Amino acid sequence: MTFFHKRIFPVIWFGFLAVFVTTALLAPSSRGAQPPLPFIIIPLFMAGFGYWIMKKLIFNLVDEVLDAGNALVVRNGGKEERIALSDIKNINYSPYVSPPQVILSVRRPTVFGDTISFCAPVRLVPFSSSPAIQELIDRVDAARQKQRWASS
Repeated sequence: MTFFHKRIFPVIWFGFLAVFVTTALLAPSSRGAQPPLPFIIIPLFMAGFGYWIMKKLIFNLVDEVLDAGNALVVRNGGKEERIALSDIKNINYSPYVSPPQVILSVRRPTVFGDTISFCAPVRLVPFSSSPAIQELIDRVDAARQKQRWASS
């Protein structure tokens, strides 16, 4: 779903607004009248607001996060980094936003920064907790406990 949210949805959103504004601009010219101002201003506002929302919720998502046993492999735009589960500080799961997001806080900065956001696995029952994310949280906690005991 990350590909749809990052690549397809913005094209649909801005494409629809562009068609709407173009139609509003071209339709009155056939009758010789001026286009109604709200049909231009409101879509421009929607485009700006939509971009702001997408920048906060969608454009910051990494392309792919794969489970590699004791680490996560994060890929985004041709870059890849392996993050040990014990290097994950916190996992924040937000099922109530669209798309549902997982935000990892890491101990050491990566090529993606010190926080990594990605789409949660798709669930048939929306707004419910994800067993896969809960399992990841448990595994991260176990890896930290194991590291704590090893360093003691």
